[in-house]
Amino acid sequence: MRVGVGYDSHRFAPGRRLVLGGVAVPFERGLAGHSDGDVAAHAVADALLGAAALGDLGQHFPPDDPAWRDANSLDLLAAVGRMLAGRGLAARNVDVTVVCEAPRLAPHIPEMRERLAAALGLPVGAVSVKAKSNEGMGWVGRGEGIAAVAVALVGPAPG
Repeated sequence: MRVGVGYDSHRFAPGRRLVLGGVAVPFERGLAGHSDGDVAAHAVADALLGAAALGDLGQHFPPDDPAWRDANSLDLLAAVGRMLAGRGLAARNVDVTVVCEAPRLAPHIPEMRERLAAALGLPVGAVSVKAKSNEGMGWVGRGEGIAAVAVALVGPAPG
């Protein structure tokens, strides 16, 4: 069994929709990013890549590559799952914490868990999503953006 940690953060940007854990969350601003800016999915992908010693998301999906412009981050996450499978590995469980002052994420967490689980072929019970505030401290606390940190357990692929 192997463990990986992932982190991602993006600034808010006007004129973009907010996507977290594959869910479009109603809010007046989205996150800047080459893809859809989904910090939750990006942190999980980096945790999985780290557990498999496969580098990071930017190495596999470079931000200067137009192929990934506005990409759905769940598609990137599913591709990471396939990378692991190609090496005889599979995600066993993931846990992600999204840190922001607003919007309130609690109502969206069940759907985030479902979408992340589906992208990785995991049961929903193997995916945890939590939301925390930064208590008004730092750039997250000032409402400049959103961050996420994730941990993933990876083991030999079943079968």
